[in-house]
Amino acid sequence: FEVAKRVLAKGLIPIIEPEVDIKAADKDRCEHQLLECLLAELETLRPCDRVIFKLTLPTVANLYRPLVGHPNTMRVVALSGGFDRADACKKLSENVGMIASFSRAFTEGLNAKQSDADYTKTIDQACQMIFEASRSGSCSAGAFKAMYAKVAGQDGFIAALDQSGGSTPKALKLYGVEESEYKGEAEMFDKIHEMRSRIITNPKFDCSRVLGAILFEMTMDRQINGIPSAKFLWEQKGIVPFLKIDKGLEEEKNGVQMMKDMPQLEALLDKGVAAGVFG
Repeated sequence: FEVAKRVLAKGLIPIIEPEVDIKAADKDRCEHQLLECLLAELETLRPCDRVIFKLTLPTVANLYRPLVGHPNTMRVVALSGGFDRADACKKLSENVGMIASFSRAFTEGLNAKQSDADYTKTIDQACQMIFEASRSGSCSAGAFKAMYAKVAGQDGFIAALDQSGGSTPKALKLYGVEESEYKGEAEMFDKIHEMRSRIITNPKFDCSRVLGAILFEMTMDRQINGIPSAKFLWEQKGIVPFLKIDKGLEEEKNGVQMMKDMPQLEALLDKGVAAGVFG
């Protein structure tokens, strides 16, 4: 970061590249330590400073997500680090918000003795494969920052479309759907998804007034008009998707109800990240 600050002082954007060897026996531990250090160093920058990180594809997918959303981060890019193109692209596609900055994986297959036609075809295939991997993350760095700006600075409200479990029959009844109109949980959740889908697709449910929508996990897992729900909200409606993560309340004790334990929270959060939710 010492060199990065000198680059910043000249009005340029530094690319910071602390590479972790993909063959390191303790690669995962090194990457976690690196993340801690990078986050700490980011706090020493001025609010106006922006940096780009170029990092080895991590052992744990989405490890570097905290960097992607940091206000001083312009981009987080991945170096191929010795992986072939197929492996590098597969790993990249698992990391939301990262894009490629491949060297060997980009030039793989090019040969000085190729005809112009074959050379062009090889470059086209490389560019397309790496482009697709770079955009496959459900929430790119640019999208995340656009969501941040919308939630932080735009007038509007966040719609709570997150009824779940025991509250679902009551929500449906208030919506005019009686319990006699469905049998069992599966049909009940189909009805609540129909309700949410009709609300979300209505033209008056628009981003000029609605900042975001909180989704129940099962809603996030489903599709709206053939598009995953969180993706539909952001890409089709410009509305920021959030995910409900709590599992309800414990029985009242001493006048207070506490949240139930969430033993699968990490897995749920990972699923939310992959689906493209903001919070």
